Amino acid sequence: MTARVGVVTFPGTLDDRDTQRAVRIAGLEPVPLWHRDKDLKQVDAVVLPGGFSYGDYLRAGAISRFSPVMETVIEQAKGGMPVLGICNGFQVLTETHLLPGAMLRNNHLHFICRDQKLRVENADTAWTADYEAGQEISVPLKNIDGRYVADERTLDELEAEGRVVFRYLDVNPNGSLRDIAGITNAAGNVVGLMPHPEHAVEPLVGTGRTDGLGFFTSILKKLVNA
Repeated sequence: MTARVGVVTFPGTLDDRDTQRAVRIAGLEPVPLWHRDKDLKQVDAVVLPGGFSYGDYLRAGAISRFSPVMETVIEQAKGGMPVLGICNGFQVLTETHLLPGAMLRNNHLHFICRDQKLRVENADTAWTADYEAGQEISVPLKNIDGRYVADERTLDELEAEGRVVFRYLDVNPNGSLRDIAGITNAAGNVVGLMPHPEHAVEPLVGTGRTDGLGFFTSILKKLVNA
């Protein structure tokens, strides 16, 4: 039996179907998870996809953090379950404090949608093992609340512990401190990033490249070899 990856849908989630497709293309079984259900249906990993959950009221991800499904996700993540947060999912992870820092409005105050070049900084997480440190990839980016911020002490800790997973290259699209595009927790099982790897898994759509597929093949190998 193949590994099962849950994809959570909140009210206002936009990219759950795209994420399910990316999971399937990588050879995994996608399992839809509804925000009101605490039951994770015995999945092996969870993805919190992009979108505008609850309309981004209060703050992006602030209401979703209290959804019943997140109670179980938080518990399981602390126990080692791999969790990936993409865009709005990254915002939810910071609101739950599974990842440090916060996401603020882009420094230019505009929504941005573009292909974005990234550098892989950490290829040792559950979601990045199919990449190499220093590798450059290009995946779509689309957000208005994508500016990653944290206090200097937290930023220094992330750098010192190798927990910056991705960094923006060529241009910083939203003013994120230290060009940070994605980070991980200390255990390496929880990863959040603003760009959208699920939109770069087959050559006919997205960037026309498959640079994002490595997220999903990484977790496949992690789960199969566990």
